[in-house]
Amino acid sequence: MDKLKRFALAGNPNSGKTTLFNSLTGSTAHVGNWPGVTVEKREGVYKSKNKEEQVSIVDLPGIYSLSPYTPEEVISRNVILNEKPDCVINIVDATNLERNLYLTTQLLEMDVPLVVALNMMDEVKKNGDKIDVKQLEKNLGVPVVEISALKEENLDTLMEKALDCSKKPRKGSTVLENSLLTHLIKDVEIAFRGKEVDNPLFHAIKLVENDEIETKDHPDLVKMVEAYKKTFNDDTFGTDFEAIVADARYKYISKYYAPVLKRNVQNENNKKLSFSDKVDKVLTNKWLGIPIFIVILFLIFHITFAEDFLYLGAMGVPFNNNFAGTPFEGLFWTEGGINSIGVILQNLVVMFTDWINGLIGEGLVAANAENWGVSLVCDGILGGLFSVLSFVPQILLLFLLFSILEDSGYMARVAFILDRLFRRFGVSGRAFMPMIMGFGCSVPAMINTRTLADENERIATIRVIPFFSCGAKLPILTACTGAIVILLGFGNADLITLGMYLLGMVVAIVSLILMRQTTMRGEVPPFIMELPTYHMPQFKSLMIHLWDKLKHFIKKAFTIILLSTIIVWFLQSFTPDWHYIEYDAETMEFLTPLTTNDSILANIGKIIQPLFTPLGFGSQLANFGWVFAVGAITGLIAKENVIATFGMLAAVVGSLVSVSDAEGVSEVYTMIQATGINTAGVIAFIAFNMLTIPCFAAVATAKAELKKGTLKWTILFWLVVSYVVSSMVYTIGTWWWTLFIWAVVIVLVGLGIYFFNKYRDQKKLIG
Repeated sequence: MDKLKRFALAGNPNSGKTTLFNSLTGSTAHVGNWPGVTVEKREGVYKSKNKEEQVSIVDLPGIYSLSPYTPEEVISRNVILNEKPDCVINIVDATNLERNLYLTTQLLEMDVPLVVALNMMDEVKKNGDKIDVKQLEKNLGVPVVEISALKEENLDTLMEKALDCSKKPRKGSTVLENSLLTHLIKDVEIAFRGKEVDNPLFHAIKLVENDEIETKDHPDLVKMVEAYKKTFNDDTFGTDFEAIVADARYKYISKYYAPVLKRNVQNENNKKLSFSDKVDKVLTNKWLGIPIFIVILFLIFHITFAEDFLYLGAMGVPFNNNFAGTPFEGLFWTEGGINSIGVILQNLVVMFTDWINGLIGEGLVAANAENWGVSLVCDGILGGLFSVLSFVPQILLLFLLFSILEDSGYMARVAFILDRLFRRFGVSGRAFMPMIMGFGCSVPAMINTRTLADENERIATIRVIPFFSCGAKLPILTACTGAIVILLGFGNADLITLGMYLLGMVVAIVSLILMRQTTMRGEVPPFIMELPTYHMPQFKSLMIHLWDKLKHFIKKAFTIILLSTIIVWFLQSFTPDWHYIEYDAETMEFLTPLTTNDSILANIGKIIQPLFTPLGFGSQLANFGWVFAVGAITGLIAKENVIATFGMLAAVVGSLVSVSDAEGVSEVYTMIQATGINTAGVIAFIAFNMLTIPCFAAVATAKAELKKGTLKWTILFWLVVSYVVSSMVYTIGTWWWTLFIWAVVIVLVGLGIYFFNKYRDQKKLIG
């Protein structure tokens, strides 16, 4: 059997490279519309139309050049040089032709078959511009194919060209043939050939540029360059050979490649701002940028969580429930108003899961199953799982809306706005990109920190990523905020949810600034980012993304969460001396003098409960106060476990304190009624779960990404921040005057940091 061919996709950030990868392979690789979203190379398989030939496709990080300034550039360079793909497909944004071809001139210098894919040609034609593809192909000396990765146009033609090119070797060529350094480059190339080094032309040019990797690997050849510098005299750049090479590349591109693009004369004369430019005048405005971002977040949460979607209930419009007494009661609206899309979808799932649970329970009773068996299946397994799965529609809807913002190009603007705001505090916009990814999942967000050049900034960013609430924390937010709404009779849960998301973001930014000003100080690297043109997200990519999220959630539900619910059921069903606590779910009564309050779980909860007293869900709570402590601990395994635990405990706890059990958010409401916790305590409970140690998968990722010995301090950081912030939320929410005490503490900490940094800087100057 023939060896599977291997092609590499290389291109600038936002050139559509990862979109092309998804279109070719159907892979679940995440498509993001900001630079650096692809940190690791991703692989997938392309099958030709006739399915006779298959090709392994490697998606390389988005880069501007092959000089080792960033981790992405090193990864891409090493893959091409060391792994020797059969062909490199260079994706070029045709709407930014000159800038994109700078990377092309470097790829041409490698001894690798190369095909240029002119992407976004649909946009070029839409603007009325024209590119002479035949002339560009002749000037480059490699095949050029017009494509649209977003619309999947001409992709098979591209792959046919790449397959043809991969069958014959190609020798590297350079656009520097007539530059000031041509003689030196040729001499160094001959030296590399003498050492039998692969890609001698590429290595020679990089060595002449004083490339960090080349000078380290070939110190003997550096002497040739240094000797040439002594005889060299150039008034423009002096002996900065890297600048001379870059200038020569751009001059060549301007003279021989740029003329193939013919701009629409009418557009050129009118010089009208593009749609993206007009939108950016508002969205990236110095004063409006952040408020607009907050409004957009509110709209997302309102669509997902609102129970008075159009605020008609708040305006006093009466709603009669025509479905009263039927399974559809409260599905589309309640007396409080019309439900949002997210709430309607959640209600549908709850209706279905309740029906399934009831059906299985009736079947087990009819089969004369033991009470413990019915309890294990209906309360332990299904009760916990269904409590978590009921939030899947809202999680997917929220994820879809965030993905649309990301793929449309808006999230890149958010990073730009935040960079402009926080750079003075030692935090760059590049650090915000993986942080924003944390809204989806902390694991890929932490991996994405590899784009950060400064190690201290990278460690600090990994530590705060979990504060950007991921989808796993959404059930906690939704259930608890919904219970608060019932408790207070206050409007919509979306406002409280937005507030908690903003709290997480503020804590993340403040923590990052504190670390960058104290233990994690360092230079703020420059953040150069071209804002991508706004465009409609690709439907296929969005669905791949959502399907990947759903698979991950379901897999987690039927592994970690399922195992956890069984363990929690066991611990709540037996006493420390192994007596079974028998509970009749049908009559909602205990059949023994023993209750859940006598269980192993309750005893464990009562031991750890005092630890949470400053947070509002500790010793000050009533008889069943331990349930919140237990929920917080099970959440350390997987955040979904918090609501799964409440889902199992709600019925039995509710029956003991005469609280009627209902569905969804009222499981938490049952706990509130049973324990006497106040609103500030519930909000502190949310804050603690949002900010404390993330799930096991995120901790494992942090361990892999951090330096050896750093994880223990990171775990301590998560615990301290979550404990302090939650204590602040509880105390201020319960006794408003404590705000002044906290303000004094914050001011003292700020002054301490200021004087400490001043002392350290003076000491450094003296030293």
